[in-house]
Amino acid sequence: VQLQACGGGLVQTGGSLRLSCTTSRRTNSNNAMGWFRQAPGKEREFVSGIAWNGASTTYADSVKGRFTISRDRAKNTVYLQMSSLKPEDTAVYYCAVSRTSSTTIVDSQYNYWGQGTEVTVSS
Repeated sequence: VQLQACGGGLVQTGGSLRLSCTTSRRTNSNNAMGWFRQAPGKEREFVSGIAWNGASTTYADSVKGRFTISRDRAKNTVYLQMSSLKPEDTAVYYCAVSRTSSTTIVDSQYNYWGQGTEVTVSS
């Protein structure tokens, strides 16, 4: 299974970006998916997750109200709409497929990972 994440880039504080992540096959149709990020010198952290059917979502407190996760099961794609970006959002963002159908913030519950897309927010 391969995950292809894209949509990262350089944006000014307050700007927006939309990340997308497409899986190579329909393996994620019954699995939750999530986004994580890793800033330079820091550990990877959970950003957001979405249940297999999109019915429930979870967000880290640091992005709640600014980021929105969604998925299109027909396209095997999950999105992360990021708004009101801050310099502290600068990181490499990774999408992942969970072993579970419901959302989880635990990275060990994710068994497939994308290669990451870099987001840089300038002040």
